[in-house]
Amino acid sequence: MYDPQLVQPFRDELTSLGVTELRTPEDVDAAMRRPGTTLVFVNSVCGCAAGSARPAYRLSLQNEKKPDHAVTVFAGMETEATARAREYFKPYRPSSPQIALMKDGQLVKMIQRQDIEGRSPEDVAQVLTEAYDQFC
Repeated sequence: MYDPQLVQPFRDELTSLGVTELRTPEDVDAAMRRPGTTLVFVNSVCGCAAGSARPAYRLSLQNEKKPDHAVTVFAGMETEATARAREYFKPYRPSSPQIALMKDGQLVKMIQRQDIEGRSPEDVAQVLTEAYDQFC
């Protein structure tokens, strides 16, 4: 587990954009039961989360279509909630960061660390907005 003070700015970066934190497996299950589209952001302390994933999410909000709901779990902090979220992502392996787009509780788009690392926020945002246009 990371120092809570260390990760607070990383949490704030998403919650300031209206993303809801899920801290328990029950929170995750409740979020997955909601109808419509839900973006699930597996947050992380890694450089590609800071340099590409979180900025990409911010940029993606400029798109006309957006998910109905946006939630986050924090890898390395709320381990049980993160593990539960990843159960919904099968057959994809866990990665941090990781961004899933769910529709009515079913996975429709997955963006793994290897899809984020080394790419610009604009490139990752483009992948997100294309998924929003297709599924939202």
